[in-house]
Amino acid sequence: MQIKIINKSAHPLPSYETLASAGMDLRANLEGPIVLAPLARAIVKTGLFIELPVGTEAQVRPRSGLAAKKGVTVLNAPGTIDADYRGEIGVILVNLSNEAFTVENGERIAQLVIAKHERAEWINADQLSETSRGEGGFGSTGVK
Repeated sequence: MQIKIINKSAHPLPSYETLASAGMDLRANLEGPIVLAPLARAIVKTGLFIELPVGTEAQVRPRSGLAAKKGVTVLNAPGTIDADYRGEIGVILVNLSNEAFTVENGERIAQLVIAKHERAEWINADQLSETSRGEGGFGSTGVK
């Protein structure tokens, strides 16, 4: 799949790091560092603008190393970029650790996954089919 992209940053385009990678790293495009205090959040711009084909979305997801090592994650994970959005890609980062975290220009802050999706058409119904699970949810199947 080919996707049009405008890169207004000084950083390389997002790319897959390995043959089997699902996501591409997004980098912060900053004039100066951003300090995230504990529990603080910020929209970090990337300098990237994309034109997705209709029927696809771009999902902004956390980087596991940043989350595990620093407690910094994407707040609305996964964030969705719709095919008709033409603005700059921004990443909502949140610092869930007890220590301040500094986001530097060019730092890899999130992953971008391109995914196909379907559009749903609702059909009004009086009842739904029965399943063995039924209405069970929110941990109803147990933890072990």
